[in-house]
Amino acid sequence: IPLFSRKGKTPRRHPPKKPPNSQKDPVGVYCRVRPLGTENEECCIEVISSTTIQLHAPEGFKTNRNGEYKETQYSFKKVFGVSVSQTELFDFVAKPLVDDLISGKNGLLFTYGVTGSGKTFTMTGSPGQGGLLPRSLDMIFNSIGPYQAKRYVFKTDDKNGMEVQNDVDALLERQKRENNLPVPKTPSSRQKVDPEIADMVKQEEAYKADGVDEDSSYSVFVSYIEIYNNYIYDLLEETPDDAIKPKPPQSKILREDQNHNMYVAGCMEVEVKSAEEAFQVFWRGQKKRKVANTRLNRESSRSHSVFIIKLAQAPLDADGDNILQDKNQVTVSQLCLVDLAGSERTGRTGAEGNRIREAGNINQSLLTLRTCIEVLRENQMCGTNKMVPYRDSKVTHLFKNYFDGEGKVKMIVCVNPKADDYEETLLVMRFAEMTQEVEVARPMDRPICGFTPGRRHRNQAFKEELSRKLEERGGPVDRDMPLVVDNLVYSLPPLPSCELTDPHDDITLPRLIEALQNRHRIRHFSPLQNGKLFEKDKVIQNNKSEIERLEKKTRMQEHKIDILQKATKIYEDDKRSLQHELETRDQRLHREQSEKRRMEQRMQGVVSDTQLRWEKECERRVNAMQLEMQNKLWVKDEKLKQLKAIVTESKTPGRPEPPPRQTQPKRPSREEKRSAPTSTPVRPLHRRSRSAGGEKWVDHKPTTNVDLGTVLQPVIPNAIQVSAPNEKALSKCDRYVLTHQEVASDGEIQTKLIKGEVIKTRGGGQAVQFTDIETLRQEITTVPSRKRRSSEGKPTNGDGSDGTWTDVETRCSVALEMRAGSNMGPGFEGHGITKRRKP
Repeated sequence: IPLFSRKGKTPRRHPPKKPPNSQKDPVGVYCRVRPLGTENEECCIEVISSTTIQLHAPEGFKTNRNGEYKETQYSFKKVFGVSVSQTELFDFVAKPLVDDLISGKNGLLFTYGVTGSGKTFTMTGSPGQGGLLPRSLDMIFNSIGPYQAKRYVFKTDDKNGMEVQNDVDALLERQKRENNLPVPKTPSSRQKVDPEIADMVKQEEAYKADGVDEDSSYSVFVSYIEIYNNYIYDLLEETPDDAIKPKPPQSKILREDQNHNMYVAGCMEVEVKSAEEAFQVFWRGQKKRKVANTRLNRESSRSHSVFIIKLAQAPLDADGDNILQDKNQVTVSQLCLVDLAGSERTGRTGAEGNRIREAGNINQSLLTLRTCIEVLRENQMCGTNKMVPYRDSKVTHLFKNYFDGEGKVKMIVCVNPKADDYEETLLVMRFAEMTQEVEVARPMDRPICGFTPGRRHRNQAFKEELSRKLEERGGPVDRDMPLVVDNLVYSLPPLPSCELTDPHDDITLPRLIEALQNRHRIRHFSPLQNGKLFEKDKVIQNNKSEIERLEKKTRMQEHKIDILQKATKIYEDDKRSLQHELETRDQRLHREQSEKRRMEQRMQGVVSDTQLRWEKECERRVNAMQLEMQNKLWVKDEKLKQLKAIVTESKTPGRPEPPPRQTQPKRPSREEKRSAPTSTPVRPLHRRSRSAGGEKWVDHKPTTNVDLGTVLQPVIPNAIQVSAPNEKALSKCDRYVLTHQEVASDGEIQTKLIKGEVIKTRGGGQAVQFTDIETLRQEITTVPSRKRRSSEGKPTNGDGSDGTWTDVETRCSVALEMRAGSNMGPGFEGHGITKRRKP
């Protein structure tokens, strides 16, 4: 098997084999119920005991198939009601994790719940009611305060490790950083702390851990990150202030150290020496955290925040004076306090735009956390070996080592008892109940160095005893006494060799006596030197007072500079916002002007189209009216001519005998006249095409039409006859007619003429707008053949009426009725055809 891959990369290192640990502890899940906002608000949660709560479905929410209300109970390791204080919560949950941190073990604490359930208050707290984070910091520094190392003795590397420097290197680095950073970025113990921050950190009871190793030196480092839209950002990173073009923060990546623990690469770790300083660093990063105003919470967290407290400890040497310069003896433990963003439904929060994206990423990361817990639970209970999808989310990927046995894991489930959050609270309860079934391997105890315990105490007792003896001899006693003692001891001349090899040696003993006399003389002379040192100490104290005065003045000037910078930033922000508003208004004005021009062009097109359409409509109506009047005039002339011919024929002597009586044809009703107007007879001597107005028609006659063989037929001269309409024929004509045949209610075939106008579209094509429908019907009337005469010898009808008058009336009625149809087109020679059948 090759040791290297083809691309020349080193193979992946396997994690070091750890001794198997059969002892496992379940994930500690606690529940905290926040008070209701108003007394009249409906409550859906009831605390039954110190470990059990019960959920009541609100009114209108039915969970059973039968439509009944369902009540469910959930058990936790501890339930904290609405009256539980922050101190009691800290005693049960966070205090054991701080004890493990000082003992060299890791810990992870989550706050989980719906938006507005009190997660941030539980973690951070408020003035006078500090949360878990400030109380944990206070307990840490109360425990290791006397045993802290000087700044920069412990130094972090870029690979999640810790190095130890000697006092000289630490002093040089401290001076170098103070010279390079004239304005301190992190508060020191000499600076004035905000009273509100001090009120949150200092507690009514000073907690101390029991397992503090007095023979070790400690140092605390803190870092603060947030996971926003599945990207990691460092909240303590200092970015240059550019009021004109601010630089956005850069996201960080996750990496794996040599022990296969996950860490955030390039994350800033600040060394702090007090709880106030640590909390002030936290508060500086808290101001950069992404929050937004939603319908459910005024300051809703839009990201997951992770505050990491890293404790480095190393044993003292055998003399109990200096830190052991061995990197392998350094123990690093960390406590991660995670404030998860609340799960929410966008419909309730009224989210829009970026808020929807943020809510989607928050819900997705929480869903990934639930999935990982489910897979871990299934692997442990069913014995399977499924891969846990830690890499699907930055939250789970960062803390995968804790679930694999690198420390204790605890979770505080915060719930809001109001009825509106019932559905989300139900999901949170189910997830919490499932999380309690996951077991995490118990972390191993750190190895103890082989030095004798109590080294620091013996060294301190020796220095105190030496100081007491110097005080008895009149020497100065101050806080720098150990340094004076060391100088005094090292200033004495060394003793010569006292080994006697010859009984007649006369050199060794006189030399020893002389050395002891010199040392005795130097000891008697030391009070004079101590007096000079005392004077020098006064000068040093005066210089220190002057330095403090100058530092105070410098801080005042820096404070004024900060105020001016903030005012400048505010003015620049206002200027930027006004410029942005001006640009936005210019763009809006430009868009409105463009829209106005487009609207004017559109209205001009609509007006021109409407004007053209009405011109055509008016022309069509005028032509139709003229044609109708001509038809009426022609019909009237024809009737008069026929009557005249009949009357003239009846008055002429020797006229032939009148034709036999015929049945008067059926006259159509008023409704039939409206629906099917009759047509005029064909007259060869008069063609209506002469008044057609020069219009050209498309005569669309499908091939499936039946030839009825009637006397009157619609004829369109100079028309383009087609069996299917096409663009070429429509482009050459102005009018369009479609001949359609169907079976009427009486069983006869009726023909419909569907007429329309050809309109040119704006795209260069043609469209047909239908304007009228005319119906052609075929009616058959029978004429009886029996004739009889009256007793007077005059022809009579079958009903006994006068034959002469009836003959004229019959002859007039036998004539074809001619009526002009509405909106008849040019060249039509017949509409509404009536056909007689001979007897």
